Amino acid sequence: MSTDDTTVDPDVAPPRFTGQVLDETRWRARASAHRAQVDELVGPYVRRRAQGRAHPVIDFLFTYYGHKPAQLRRWHPGFGVALRGAGEYDGARGYHAVQVAGEPRSWPTTFTADPAFLARRGDTVGYIAKLLRATATRPTHLSCFGLHEWAMVYRTDDIRHQQVPLRLGGAGTDAVVESLSLRCTHFDAYRFFTPDAVGRNTEALTRDGQIAREQPGCLHANMDIYKWGFKLAPLIPSDFLLECFELACDARELDMRASPYELSEYGYAPVRIETPSGRAEYVREQSALAERAAPLRARLLAYCEELLDR
Repeated sequence: MSTDDTTVDPDVAPPRFTGQVLDETRWRARASAHRAQVDELVGPYVRRRAQGRAHPVIDFLFTYYGHKPAQLRRWHPGFGVALRGAGEYDGARGYHAVQVAGEPRSWPTTFTADPAFLARRGDTVGYIAKLLRATATRPTHLSCFGLHEWAMVYRTDDIRHQQVPLRLGGAGTDAVVESLSLRCTHFDAYRFFTPDAVGRNTEALTRDGQIAREQPGCLHANMDIYKWGFKLAPLIPSDFLLECFELACDARELDMRASPYELSEYGYAPVRIETPSGRAEYVREQSALAERAAPLRARLLAYCEELLDR
């Protein structure tokens, strides 16, 4: 349990709450269903982690983004919704106890997202909204072919996933990079390019230029909808966040199937972007993911705008 907020003192007058209130039976059923969905998705990861085994595809969703399965399992109704009989939320990050207006004493066991927490996260909400809005207004580019993973191992012996080999070997991987254009638009992929690969990208990317460069066809920009959503927990609903996570899982799978790594041992058939047919396959799957991402990006932007209006 987080110590971000103080534990409820029953002798202090509670803030009054006038929004939607969920009865314990109702919200617990939703929370239980949410945990079951999460467990179905991340169960294999948790079991492997307990055995000390790494996975080059799935681990990224928890190591790079830094969100633990236990955090994803915890259900949040979103800002403006209170939970009756929710004593386990006492002390949880971003929550406070309230007294429901016009009702007998419902405090200190009714909890909701704290407006003070929202106020502290205001700059973050504003930045995310600006990035999402800018990304959505740009044309969709589908010509990168997932070469960012190839650029991360170009002309180097320092391979990121040491436990799996390169499908084409080092020289073959370098040849693919040299035969195609690097057109990455996502800074957080670009920053892992090898020094020799950086200069091959169509443009130099910077953190300050991120809002001006991200576009809706980018696999990583679409995976990041989950990242941005998680940064807003518990201010947005967990049911929505889980949709974003499912998209991130599928995008990560395509990301690595199109990578230079040999992943057949893990059950992943390669998308051979070194061939014309492989590049066409990648574009089809990338386009389908971009179509799925568009409404999620729009919904997250709507949540941000609503929070900024509070």
